[in-house]
Amino acid sequence: MTQPLWQKSGIQIDAKIMRFLAGDDVLLDREFFLHDITASKAHVEGLAHIDVVSIDEAAALKRELDALADDFRSGAFVLDDRYEDGHSAIEARLTERLGDAGRRVHTGRSRNDQVLVATRLWLKDKLVALETHCRAIAEVCLERAAQPAVPLPGYTHLQRAVVSSTAMWFAGFAEGFIDNALRARQTLALIDANPLGTAAGYGVNLKLDREHTTKALGFSRMQVSPIYAQLSRGKFEMAVLEAIASAMLDLRRLAWDLSLFTTAEFNFVKLPAEYTTGSSIMPNKRNPDVVELLRASYASVAAARTEIEQLLSLPTGYQRDLQFSKGSIFHGVRHGLMALELVPDLLARLQWNDEVMRAAIEPTMYATDVAIEQAAAGVPFRDAYRAAAEAAASAGAGRTPEASLAARTSPGAGDDLRLDELAARLAAIEPPVN
Repeated sequence: MTQPLWQKSGIQIDAKIMRFLAGDDVLLDREFFLHDITASKAHVEGLAHIDVVSIDEAAALKRELDALADDFRSGAFVLDDRYEDGHSAIEARLTERLGDAGRRVHTGRSRNDQVLVATRLWLKDKLVALETHCRAIAEVCLERAAQPAVPLPGYTHLQRAVVSSTAMWFAGFAEGFIDNALRARQTLALIDANPLGTAAGYGVNLKLDREHTTKALGFSRMQVSPIYAQLSRGKFEMAVLEAIASAMLDLRRLAWDLSLFTTAEFNFVKLPAEYTTGSSIMPNKRNPDVVELLRASYASVAAARTEIEQLLSLPTGYQRDLQFSKGSIFHGVRHGLMALELVPDLLARLQWNDEVMRAAIEPTMYATDVAIEQAAAGVPFRDAYRAAAEAAASAGAGRTPEASLAARTSPGAGDDLRLDELAARLAAIEPPVN
């Protein structure tokens, strides 16, 4: 391993302790490394603006940072256990190539604000991806909800309740994922603050050009207080995980529906073959493994959020405990986005078994229609309710699922889905810009 940035003369480094201190940091930093390089370029420009590095030195540093990014992308440079972390690797590379100019690059910053800004840029990218996936899911749901509605039993308590439809089912998830897209956008607005230049949490005795780095890095505002910059670490990561978790909760319920609907007992849905797998011993089986793993994926996001929350039992200022948040945020975000990316194609291609669903609508499922019709005619609702309950077995006489849906005229119900209204809400969330 190269000499740590904090190494001082006269102190012997113990290899076992260094392995514990470094942990998986250098491997995790591969995910954030290009953002760290981008932030380093902005920092160099800011240092040049206040004459800490010369114009020529700044140009050389930026050139080498670009070369490092290219080498990292191509595999010519590997971030590995030669380095304590990605920050150390950047400084070591610049020092190797440029000598004293490379040694100046850390002036006015700490690894604390360095990791904050790299992570913040990474989180912004992931929120854009989250919004994109939620938008795509909502669009597919709206498209399928606009197709001719097929009667589908509506359930409460997992018991057959009232007549529903495929259009209502898709419209419900469309609205859910529109809200999830909006939450991603709102979370992006929350975290879109530049922490670079706050150093170790107390500022520095240099008039850093933080306005420039804020603009150069594409942040909407500066994170003003150095103390709050440190307090926001973990808090902002949790906010991102909560935005993903919101989408994953809807996905979990959607996956649960599909898990039930694909059973032989329901037989409402046929999945695309690519979304099923076979059994290793039972030749007759096709298992909905993808749907089951989509259903389980919320757990990874929730676990990541919980781990970060437990780390945040800390006083003001940076504490090394926060190093462990990197793994949590990386794994939780990565898994959540990977799951959501699969959903639009799955929903676009699943097939409903129309006749089976129609056959599952039994006469008692019209009892609510009967009670409400009687109440609308002037019978006190509770009396109409009791009468409909007593005659529930014959409630379907002369009725069809289509007629039940057509009579459901309350806003959002079977005859008034308001899909245009939902589409307008989605359109009002302007598409994300990378």
